[in-house]
Amino acid sequence: MFVGTGSDVGKSVINTPFCRIFLQDGYRPAPFKGQNMSLNSYATTEGLEIGRAQAVQAEACDIDCSSDMNPVLLKPTSYLSSQVVLNGKPIGNKSAAEYFLKTDRDMLFEEVMKAYRRLASQNNPIVIEGAGSISEINLWEKDITNMRVAVETDAAVFLVTDIDKGGIFGSVYGTIQLLPTAERTLIKGIIINKFRGDLKLFEKGKEMLENLTGIPVVGIIPWYNDIFIEEEDSVALDTKPQFSHETKINIAVVLLRHMSNFTDFNYLERLPETHLFYTAHPDDIQKADIIIIPGSKNTISDMMHLRNTGLAKAILQAHDKGKAVYGVCGGFQMMGTEIHDPEHVEGDTVTMPGLGILPVSTILTKEKTTEQCTFRFLQFENQCRGYEIHMGQTISDKVSYLCEIEKGKKEGYFLNPKTWGTYLHGIFDNELVINYILKHNGMERNEPIKDYRTFKNEQYNKLAQLVRENLDLEYVYRQLEIIKIEMK
Repeated sequence: MFVGTGSDVGKSVINTPFCRIFLQDGYRPAPFKGQNMSLNSYATTEGLEIGRAQAVQAEACDIDCSSDMNPVLLKPTSYLSSQVVLNGKPIGNKSAAEYFLKTDRDMLFEEVMKAYRRLASQNNPIVIEGAGSISEINLWEKDITNMRVAVETDAAVFLVTDIDKGGIFGSVYGTIQLLPTAERTLIKGIIINKFRGDLKLFEKGKEMLENLTGIPVVGIIPWYNDIFIEEEDSVALDTKPQFSHETKINIAVVLLRHMSNFTDFNYLERLPETHLFYTAHPDDIQKADIIIIPGSKNTISDMMHLRNTGLAKAILQAHDKGKAVYGVCGGFQMMGTEIHDPEHVEGDTVTMPGLGILPVSTILTKEKTTEQCTFRFLQFENQCRGYEIHMGQTISDKVSYLCEIEKGKKEGYFLNPKTWGTYLHGIFDNELVINYILKHNGMERNEPIKDYRTFKNEQYNKLAQLVRENLDLEYVYRQLEIIKIEMK
C-alpha cells in the first residue's frame, strides 16, 4: 500500500509503475483505492463508473478496470457537496457534513472491503493507494480508505512524500509519529518523490531521516518531464502552459469551475502541431484557433459562470469570426439553446439558456449513462473508441449526427467541420478525429500519429524502469508475502 504525507505527493504515480513492475515480474496485480475524490472518471466494461487513476493503473496491469478497484467515488458538484458513487453507481448528492457525519461509515467500509476481497480473490498482489494524508487525526474515525484499510489487509505500507514541496522532515516525521502504534508498525519504508538535482547531495539528509523515524528510505524518485502518465487531479492544470505565439494551432480548453475529465485532451496536448492550453480569460479565447468546451459536473452553474465572466460572449465572438468550437459532454450541452433541469438534478434552476451555437436542447435526468463504446465518426468507416458518462438527453428537431455508436445508436450533433458537439469522452484519442480537425483548421499532418494505447504502454514501461533504477525493489519484495498465481 502506498500512502502519503499529503495530497498530490505522487501516490498515484508511484502506484502505477508498481502495477507494471509486478506484471513484468510475472505476477497478476490489480490496483485498489477504497475512496477517491475526483472529477476525472472512467466507465468500466460493465457500464460502471470509477476514478480515472484506477483505470490508468489497470492499464498498467494489462487488465480491464472494474468498479471493485474504486468502490467509493466522490465527484464534487460544488465546494461543499459531491455526488456519491458506490460500486460504480450514483446514490445521490451529499454535502461534506452529511457524508462525513451522517453516512454509516461501517457500512461504507464493509462495501470497500467486499470490493477488495473480490479483487484479491482473482489478483495478486493488490496495489493499494491511500488518499490525501494518513495523519488527518480529525478524520480517523471516518476513515474508509487509509490506515484502516492497511490494518484490515495487513498491508506492507510505504509512505510517499514530495520533496519538491519542501518540509519533508517535518511532514514525514509528524505523519509517522501521529499514527497509533499498531498502524505505525505497518510503515515499512519511505519513498521520496520529485527530487531535483544531484542525489548524492541528499545522502546525509536520507540518513538523518532514517535515524529520525527508524524507517528506511527505500527510494528517491528523481523529477522527470519526459514520461507522460495521465493525471488524476486538476491540481496538475496549474502547471499547464498558456497561450503561445509559436506557429502552431492554438487550442483553448475553457477552464470551467466544475470541469470533468480533462484527460480528454491529453493526446491533443502532445501533438507537435498543436499548442493546447487551459484558460478562463476571454482575451485568450479570442486569440485561439480552436476552442473546446469540456465536460462539467454542474453544467448549469458553469453555463451561468461563462455568461457572468464574459467567456460566453468571447466564445460566440470567436465562433462568428470562423474559429472552431467543439463541445464534449457538458460542453456539448452548453453549446445548445437551452438546458432544462425539471428534477433539480443540479440545483434550483429549472431552465438555463445555452450558447445557442447548436440547434439542440438538453433535459437533465437522474439516470446516468456510463458505458464504453466503439463508434464511427461522421462518414468514416474506421472504428474509433470512447466512453460516455453523463446525466441527460440532448435532442434536436434537425437530424445531423456526429457519430454512430455500435448497434446503430446516433450520437452528438454536427453543424459543420468547425462546429460540433458530442457526449463521447476520449473522442480526441482517435487518430482519425485528430486528423480531421487539424485538416479543417489549416494543418495537414505529414506523419501518422502513434497509436495512443501504444504510446501509453511505452510510458508505463519507462516509469517502471525509472522506479527500478531508483528504488530498492529487493527490499520491497522482502516485505511482501506473494503467492505467484499462474497467469490465465
